[in-house]
Amino acid sequence: MTSEDILNRQGEIEQRKAEIDAALETPEADLEALGEEARKLAEESDQLNAQLDELRKQAEEAEEARKAVENGAGETKENVLEEKTMTLEELRSSNEYVEAYANYVKSGIRGKSDDTEVRALLTTNATAATGYVPVPTLVDDIVRHAWENENILARVKKTAFTGNVKVAFELSADPAYVHSEGATAHTEEALTLGIVEIKPENIKKWISISDEMMETTGEGFLRYVYEELAYQVMKKLSYDIVADIRDAAYTTNQSTAVGIPNVKQNPGLTTIAKAVANLSDEAGNLCILMNPLTKVAFVEAYAAGNFAVDPFQGLPVITTGALTAFDSLSENGEFTETIPTGNNASDYMVWYYVQGDANHNDGEKHSVQVTIDKANPLYMDFRVRLLRCNGK
Repeated sequence: MTSEDILNRQGEIEQRKAEIDAALETPEADLEALGEEARKLAEESDQLNAQLDELRKQAEEAEEARKAVENGAGETKENVLEEKTMTLEELRSSNEYVEAYANYVKSGIRGKSDDTEVRALLTTNATAATGYVPVPTLVDDIVRHAWENENILARVKKTAFTGNVKVAFELSADPAYVHSEGATAHTEEALTLGIVEIKPENIKKWISISDEMMETTGEGFLRYVYEELAYQVMKKLSYDIVADIRDAAYTTNQSTAVGIPNVKQNPGLTTIAKAVANLSDEAGNLCILMNPLTKVAFVEAYAAGNFAVDPFQGLPVITTGALTAFDSLSENGEFTETIPTGNNASDYMVWYYVQGDANHNDGEKHSVQVTIDKANPLYMDFRVRLLRCNGK
């Protein structure tokens, strides 16, 4: 294939990829077939890029030979590649495309979106026939780094797809058992079949651009815009993930325990150990999520115990503002017979209930708001006498 043939085929591949993206958004889409076709197209595109690189290498060698002939040595060779045409990835990484894309974003901010400059580069250099304007690779890097540098998201697997997805599943969790000779064998395990439909949601973030930033060019402008967007979007996503974990239902059956163990206990040397003990045997790669102030309470307990027992059980601790700090006066805190006291001026919600006995159930929890006012400051008048010693 000539370089022109390769570029034409690359254009056809990009066109088909755009058609697949559109087809994936339809309810009747065959996700498996479309995904396999997209994979084969990607492999073919990689092979074509390798062939194009080889042709360019040959052209460079021919150019070197031509120069050698001009200097009185070597043999002449035909030029294999008449002109250099960038692949889509090369174009998206170029300074020219970064500058054009920055202008495209600015035109949208001004209320008159104009992608003429960007599409001219796509048509001339990459023969891209996609229905959208691809972002520079710089933006891809910003988004990826924002994900990887977020402590919680870095531990979460991710994938990408377009449109709604329905995933069939089957659930079987019956444990193995010992069958004694002569005893009645168990029936086959319970099998649960179902379909999970995944409907994507958008996380949006609006930012304001000053006149001064509108005057910046290329990479500086795009970094200003997308680094803030990526950071805020990832932070929101992180908080939502923590909320989903926090609000997950918990099953206390040891063989099928899911969700978060509900351990009502003040931060102490055995709190984490008790929570881990309530998880099933299948739980792995554990980590601890807590508010930074809650971690301080555990560290204080660690110090009070002369650092003899690690309250975190050697598990990694990730602090996040998505969780509220532990408060012993909270509804799910530890209840004692001692009336709580405090020193810091603030408003507090104190919870209480009547504890039952052998013949009575526990009463409902109620709360009362208590306010500790600021103390009146005590002013003291210190009179200082300055002495002169040795003339100083």
